[in-house]
Amino acid sequence: MKHILIIDDDIHINNMLDSVLRQAGYRVSHAYSGTETLLFLSKFRPDLILLDLMLPGLSGEEILPQIADIPVIVMSAKVDVKGKVDLLLNGAVDYITKPFEIDELLARIIVQFRKTSNRESVKILEHSDITVNLSTHIVQVNSQSVKLTKTEFAILKLLMENPNQIITKTVLLERISEDTPDCMESSLRVHISNLRKKLRDISGKDYIEAVWGIGFKMAEV
Repeated sequence: MKHILIIDDDIHINNMLDSVLRQAGYRVSHAYSGTETLLFLSKFRPDLILLDLMLPGLSGEEILPQIADIPVIVMSAKVDVKGKVDLLLNGAVDYITKPFEIDELLARIIVQFRKTSNRESVKILEHSDITVNLSTHIVQVNSQSVKLTKTEFAILKLLMENPNQIITKTVLLERISEDTPDCMESSLRVHISNLRKKLRDISGKDYIEAVWGIGFKMAEV
């Protein structure tokens, strides 16, 4: 079941969209501010985001560049062409003007999921010099293969799927538990240390950054 996150501070719009999307067969979550959105995305990864721009605290324009690898459809009453172009250049995949017809929104969502499905058929993750093939489990740095353990691969996959987000230790353990149920908090740091060394041995770069007291993220290299 596809998971859609609605980001809008209007409770009535949230409730209306929640009802429509659930009837269409989607799982729905909500965030009512920019700050709440970033907190949600640090723990969960929806398949698509519906984003209003006028939010309390951080605006939609401010959080949009911080959303990586998740299709975002902007919902806004702003209709100027330049504003739409800027949003599309800054990461949005589509823009629908309020008020909108529900059938049109549902159609736009279906189109994005079709595009996502086509991209996922390739199943390739890339970050800097690293390439991860999710189908074959082949990991390469500068076109040179790296042999990883099952746990190391699961950690790298999760971090590369969320390259701009800090993944806490708790979330990391929860998210990789299906693939590597034997990985415990006591051994997590060892697995990450070994993974960092294997990647670093090829290029001399450290691709995984430890954020002290919080967790880990992909480094900007």
